[in-house]
Amino acid sequence: MLSMALEHWQLLASLGGFLVFWSWESLAPFFVFKGRVRHALRNLAIATLNILAVTTVFAGVTIAVSEYAARSGAGFVHWALLGSVPSFAVALLALDFWTYWWHRANHTIPLLWRFHRMHHSDPAMDVSTATRFHAGELALSSTLRLGVILVAGAPVAAILLYDLVLLVSTQFHHSNIALPNGMDRVLRRFIVSPNMHKVHHSDLRAEMDSNFTSILSVWDRLFGTYRERDDWRQIHFGVPGLADARFQTIGGLLRTPFVKRPRPASA
Repeated sequence: MLSMALEHWQLLASLGGFLVFWSWESLAPFFVFKGRVRHALRNLAIATLNILAVTTVFAGVTIAVSEYAARSGAGFVHWALLGSVPSFAVALLALDFWTYWWHRANHTIPLLWRFHRMHHSDPAMDVSTATRFHAGELALSSTLRLGVILVAGAPVAAILLYDLVLLVSTQFHHSNIALPNGMDRVLRRFIVSPNMHKVHHSDLRAEMDSNFTSILSVWDRLFGTYRERDDWRQIHFGVPGLADARFQTIGGLLRTPFVKRPRPASA
């Protein structure tokens, strides 16, 4: 029952968030680019395949692991005998900490980068880019996160809340929206803002390998991967070598991990 509720809940949140940010970036876009609807449909097609192949499988497994940890007392929130509120907060921080390091590993380990670069190869970033991930990356991430949930002893409610916030945050900072500079500056002191994440999607290696966090910007600041630039409108998105139209079809995107392309040189 919980796994089915999780799937429906995430689907509704995803659709609702997409409609909100799609409407927002339609009214106040940061960049204007051609073929926006076709671009979104392609990314959403990839997302649909991922839901069918990965998300539905891991929803139930994730809840089962969390419930096992609660029954057996596994995980440091149980070992430390924390109360319900501290346990909840610690679990949320542990999940976000893991997400930062997993994302960073995807840029460091060559095999992981082969899958993750499909996300970065998008030449025009908007809210649909938040759904553009290779099924191989999602399967690896979901599998390894089960161990994090077990070690942390993360309760089901904390996982549900974190995934909701992660979903909305990811849609927000990928959105092609134009925020006032002052507002974006304040936001990125605490969370990932659209301008902060634009730097991460730059086709320059030094910028691509920065700003890894998904929700709290403190992780990038704490571990020395935070990066800014002032000329946001001069950023070019994508991955060199994967910009050709043949790599932007659904088939081309799915083949991305298996195509030999060197990473851009570090600057």
